[in-house]
Amino acid sequence: MWFERLVELQARLRAPNGCPWDIEQTHLTLRTYLIEEAYEVLEALESGDDAKFAEELGDLLLQVVFHAQIASEEKRFTAADVVREIHQKMVRRHPHVFGEKRAKDAKEVLKNWEQIKAEERRAKEPGKGTGLSVETAKAPDSLMDGIPHTLPAVMQGFQLTRRASRIGFDWDNVEGVVEKLQEELAELGKAHTSQSHQQVEEELGDVLFAAVNLSRFLKVDPEIALKRANAKFTTRFREMERLARASGRSLSAVPREEMESFWNQAKESEQQNAARGAAKRISTRA
Repeated sequence: MWFERLVELQARLRAPNGCPWDIEQTHLTLRTYLIEEAYEVLEALESGDDAKFAEELGDLLLQVVFHAQIASEEKRFTAADVVREIHQKMVRRHPHVFGEKRAKDAKEVLKNWEQIKAEERRAKEPGKGTGLSVETAKAPDSLMDGIPHTLPAVMQGFQLTRRASRIGFDWDNVEGVVEKLQEELAELGKAHTSQSHQQVEEELGDVLFAAVNLSRFLKVDPEIALKRANAKFTTRFREMERLARASGRSLSAVPREEMESFWNQAKESEQQNAARGAAKRISTRA
């Protein structure tokens, strides 16, 4: 019921005499908000605040409804079509639950998932079943199909390596991935010595790709891991600025060696705060 009411509300906002801002929006103008809301959901999830998490999920859902409303006005599809499509897709891609097929573990589920996706793409090919000759037929589907080129590079690399791993193209153990990363770092060092910017860029890309692959192997989302590292750096840097102001200077006026001292103080303070927070949580649960 509430979903239908949300759809009706968005239609009202877009109707004549509705909200001028909502009426002006298009799929293109809403792109930024869709991305922002997705990241705010992740931040709320990590906060542990269920009320905030639910609120941000609602904001993300609104973006889906908003896009569906615009499409509905253009007679392309509706919110009901969106829900029906994902419902049918989930049933189709879980034959081990809704059909006769069985999967012994999660790895087999993912492998079957990719096979079903490939079959779906073939079924949607233009001219399918029209008797095209081998010479004029479309090239076979690739497992890499369907990964958006618009994804941030880290997320795209994660998806690429994850797809490959689902059919067994993967390292046997984490040591092999670490060795590959070290190999790429060594090649980056050689490229830097050669002073070829193009070669340095290529080898640095290989290092980053290997690091993303390592994160995937360790079952860590590299985008989230990097965001946390960014947040940690920001917190420590702000503390360095505070320490510099406390000494009557701006951070830019502090000698490099003293900056290192401030960094270590900020790091120690952060660790102490984390320890106090953990102790507080334990005492609350006790």
